[in-house]
Amino acid sequence: MLGGMDALVAGSDYPRTLREFNTWFPDEEACLDYLVRLRWPEGFICSACGEQRFWRMSKGRNLRCAYCRADASITAGTILADTRLPLTTWFAAAWYATGTKQGVSALGLQRVLGLGSYETAWALLHKLRRAMIRPGRDKLAGEVEADETYVGGLAEHKRGRGAAKKAIVSVAVEKRGLGMGRVRLARIADVQAATLLAALEDAVEPGAVIYTDHFPGYRGLAAAGYIHYPTAISSSGNPAHVVMPRVHRIASLLKRWLLGTHQGAVRPQHLDDYLAEFAFRFNRRSSHHRGLLFHRLLEQAVQLDHVPVTAIMSGRSASPAA
Repeated sequence: MLGGMDALVAGSDYPRTLREFNTWFPDEEACLDYLVRLRWPEGFICSACGEQRFWRMSKGRNLRCAYCRADASITAGTILADTRLPLTTWFAAAWYATGTKQGVSALGLQRVLGLGSYETAWALLHKLRRAMIRPGRDKLAGEVEADETYVGGLAEHKRGRGAAKKAIVSVAVEKRGLGMGRVRLARIADVQAATLLAALEDAVEPGAVIYTDHFPGYRGLAAAGYIHYPTAISSSGNPAHVVMPRVHRIASLLKRWLLGTHQGAVRPQHLDDYLAEFAFRFNRRSSHHRGLLFHRLLEQAVQLDHVPVTAIMSGRSASPAA
């Protein structure tokens, strides 16, 4: 059985190296066994009768209860549901996506895995990106810097808030001494006070200290239960990146990543998935175990419902950023 959240052991609960990965997951059967351990970490319990004994069917992706003979699908109710791709391909994609420092493009994934089409690689990556959000994740706490940034198409003769043709991203990042803790990112429709407040309420625990610039859209933070410290950048005597270095650093890293890994080719309706990937990577930047990131991604993948490719392509059922 897999260990608990704080008791995972490298080489036992997840592979440490590519060689171990290839040894652990040579075929569909091995992948199914691993998914069973992830979906039922405390042991399988039949939803029909409560029995714990089962066997895995020799064909298909089902478990059968040893008492009432009810079947339970291993992949139903997960992002892997109804997939036509072999699970070995899913596992290889998850390993590759979590093992590259800057992430991977759909074209790069297609080439590495030998997938038949760019569209298949694109859909596979976007489904994995959605799994990079941990269900029920904790909100930011302590001291937090908050701001917005603009990403996307070029906007001539217009900079800063209100920049045309660009998507707006709310940025919140914890202060950890002189460094940074976790980050939360969310695409927002505008910079109205209600929109900014809703984004921060989703990202930050009540009672936290939030530092912002003097933009009027943040005036409602104190009334919402936060300790709010606004700074008038123009009269502070220092540039914005000095007054609030963390949010500006995150904004810079995000734009550089979108441009470098994805050549800036990110459509607004798909931006949420890219924000999820960036936050997943940044929040786990201190992890030295590639296999642990792989494990976490699949662990979260079995907790998320399947989303049809058509919905992903249209931008429906978009995920919030991790």
